[in-house]
Amino acid sequence: METQIGQHLIQPADRMNGLPTQFFAKLVAKANAQVAKGRDVINLGQGNPDQPTPPHIVAKLQEAAANPLYHKYPPFSGYPFLKEAVAKRYKEDYDVDVDPATEVAILFGGKTGLVEISQCLLNPGDVCLVPDPGYPDYWSGVALAGAEMSFMPLIEKNNYLPDYGAIPPEIADRAKLMFMNYPNNPTGAVANAEFYANTVAYAREHGIVVASDFAYGAIGFDGSKPISFLQTPGAKEVGVEFYTLSKTYNMAGWRVGFAIGNAQIIKLINLMQDHYYCSLFGGIQEAAALALTGSQDCVADLKARYESRRNALFAALDRIGWKADRPGGSFFCWLPVAPGYTSESFADLLLYEADVVVAPGVGFGTHGEGYVRLGLLTDEARLEEAVERIGKLNLF
Repeated sequence: METQIGQHLIQPADRMNGLPTQFFAKLVAKANAQVAKGRDVINLGQGNPDQPTPPHIVAKLQEAAANPLYHKYPPFSGYPFLKEAVAKRYKEDYDVDVDPATEVAILFGGKTGLVEISQCLLNPGDVCLVPDPGYPDYWSGVALAGAEMSFMPLIEKNNYLPDYGAIPPEIADRAKLMFMNYPNNPTGAVANAEFYANTVAYAREHGIVVASDFAYGAIGFDGSKPISFLQTPGAKEVGVEFYTLSKTYNMAGWRVGFAIGNAQIIKLINLMQDHYYCSLFGGIQEAAALALTGSQDCVADLKARYESRRNALFAALDRIGWKADRPGGSFFCWLPVAPGYTSESFADLLLYEADVVVAPGVGFGTHGEGYVRLGLLTDEARLEEAVERIGKLNLF
């Protein structure tokens, strides 16, 4: 990655060369090439919510945009009313007490915080424990910090939960940070209270900060509500949770997220952000506060929509003989590839022979090999059509 300016060669900083390859850029390019040929492609490979933001939230932004107060720079760490709204939602949903002044950091989307926390806590040579398979942007923050990753396999027989007993002691002693994510992307697995209690105990024993990615916290199925890590006794002593409005309120383009929990870590994130940003546009903050404090009927409706889609999809999968476990949460399904294929060759087959886009599991880590991820991000009829197309290939 070099270019010329005048007589001089521009050489990027080492951190730029150390960034992980953006695997899904290749996936998008392949899909777009097929669309450009006029193919009717059903794209189930990405995680972009398909529904619009609820109208009452949009209306609040339209109203707030006219407020001259918001045309000025906002407070560096955000308006107190938004942090208070976060605390109110966590109290109502999880019975977790949050100090809005010291235990909430406003983020430019959850992704930003997930990258920043590595930069806040890790030095070169430090170890970060990362789920495999897992969200690839965890890797980006670790790379920017110059630290090392040690992968925690998430496998079916362990219900896609990491086995802390399998982590070598010398790795555990070097580790400073651990990422976890339930409901899980990409597997759709959910965590229970016992797992979170074990996580807090393990983090205490080894001096590890826990970063809980709760992006899909509102999306649980079969009458079960996902548990927040912060509901666990002692959780705030060892970590923080990242939450985003992207999935819960279909606000992906609005870029509103939060870090919640340990006050010392929140202070570090705010300090980091003081050097990058001057917080979110105030009108967006006011609309986000309304989303959190207003009627939550839209959230219940959204969860019901995803559950209906999941049920329709798995009924169709049963008809073609494609066997897989139903996800307990998130809007993703984790499906085994047909015999004789890798995750990438299987994804290519579905794209070129059935005009269906799925994400190869290997893009989420080596233990994602043998699976593909499919998103519940189109209506039931389109999901059923995708499965019918795949069924015609007689793979199962």
